[in-house]
This record gives sequence, C-alpha cells and structure tokens, in this order.
Amino acid sequence: MKTAVPCYYHLDVEVSPQRVGQVSRILAAHLRFWDLENLVEPVCRGVGMLLEAIVEHAKDRNTSIEMWWNGQHLITAIGDNDRALRPDQELRGCLEHLAAMSDGWGCCATETGSKVIWFSQRARAGEREPLVPTTPAPNLREGLDVPREVPVTRLAGSTSTSDGTLEEAR
Repeated sequence: MKTAVPCYYHLDVEVSPQRVGQVSRILAAHLRFWDLENLVEPVCRGVGMLLEAIVEHAKDRNTSIEMWWNGQHLITAIGDNDRALRPDQELRGCLEHLAAMSDGWGCCATETGSKVIWFSQRARAGEREPLVPTTPAPNLREGLDVPREVPVTRLAGSTSTSDGTLEEAR
C-alpha cells in the first residue's frame, strides 16, 4: 500500500563509475522502504543515466541527489556543481530519455551557477493495493460504567418560586 506520509531523502556524493551502481542501490532501498517498489526501476534508470553523463562530461563530480514523495508523485532531483556542463549539449540524449520515461521533468540554474535536473514519477492508481479493513483488537482493559445520574437534593434553606427564581428562606 502506498503511504501518504510525505518522505524526503538527500544524498551528497562524489560520482565515479563505481559509485553509480552504489547510488542506485541506496535509492532503491529508500524507495522500497517507502513502499514504492514499482518506482525503483524507472527512478534508478533515470538517476543512473544522469550520473553516467556527469561522470563522462563533468570536471567537478560533486553531486547532490534528492527524492521527495508526497503521496502521489515522486520527484527526483540531481544537482551538480560543474558550471561548464551544459544540459543542451552534453546531456541532450540523457534528457530525451528522461522526458520519454517520466511524467514531468525540468532543468533550472541555481544561484551559484550550477544546475538542477529533476524528473517526476506518478504512482499509478492501478498499481495501488486496496485497503483491507482490519478487525479491532480485543480490549484488555476493564471497562468502567458510565456514572448514573444522581438526583440533586434541594439546597438547604432555599425555596423555588413559580417563576423559577430561588429565594432565601426566612
């Protein structure tokens, strides 16, 4: 069952050819922990393509990877620090694959001149497991009776008049 609790994960890594598979396994483990097994393959493939492109073309390989799950969409973002790496040139083929396999994607620049590439995957309605009602567990505590209504005796020394006001007895 898909959890509706928002989840977030952040990973900073210096990418190398050996670390691409390791990062994919880490992300897959988090997706499985969030009960998003059906998103493991497309997310890991998209992140793997981007990381391999960064390994191939970037001079600065320090990369940040973030995943956000909001209950309906998983957004994955990869930020690099290489100002010379241009998405429209070196990453063109990778971005075409991301556009084809994701529900949405984009690229934006940061204040430091680096870039963030993100893509989103939606949890399909047909892939969700139906909610199954659970039977309540027996109560092991002893129940307390509701207090009975006890008649209130008249206040000593006071009487009530026909209009409902209390008057002090003389």
